[in-house]
Amino acid sequence: METNYLELTIGAVLVYNFVLSRFLGICPFLGVSKRLDTALGMGGAVVFVMTIASCATALIYRYVTTSVKIFGYAADLGFLQITLFILVIAALVQIVEVILQKFSPPLYKALGIYLPLITTNCAVMGAATINAGIDRGVWPATLFGMFSGVGFALALLIFSGLRERLELSQIPRPFQGMAIALITAGILSMAFLGFSGIC
Repeated sequence: METNYLELTIGAVLVYNFVLSRFLGICPFLGVSKRLDTALGMGGAVVFVMTIASCATALIYRYVTTSVKIFGYAADLGFLQITLFILVIAALVQIVEVILQKFSPPLYKALGIYLPLITTNCAVMGAATINAGIDRGVWPATLFGMFSGVGFALALLIFSGLRERLELSQIPRPFQGMAIALITAGILSMAFLGFSGIC
């Protein structure tokens, strides 16, 4: 299967953005987007985890769940796919958590509960299952995971910048707080849907 890498990368960042087009990973998107510095840290963590997780899960899918032989017979271990993917993602998040705790304690504290939530982030699991679903090779799967993470980080940074501006604005009382955040996310999502004709 031939892969168009430009379409894969641009599509992952803009056209099929996990947060704004597929609506996956909304919890950390809304929770960490109040300040630009925490959004940047979370975006970097998600890019790292999605890249490594996509590579690892593509290897697991290709060489463990689909081509294992037990006692000389081909075994279909597809039913273990989600479990194995969750284990890989959880291990990677633990590595990120330890690194941040050691080298950037303020960022570790700022991310709080949202850092372990990367384990169950639908965007990370979504990238892995999309790659497995269309039997993407290891290298294209890794690229897709990395650029999907970049798209997640881009949406997070744009949204956090908008929310910081909204903090300085006079907003009518019924729209203050989460209400204006959800309205802003909806408008941002409509703006990203404008990219749908690219790929």
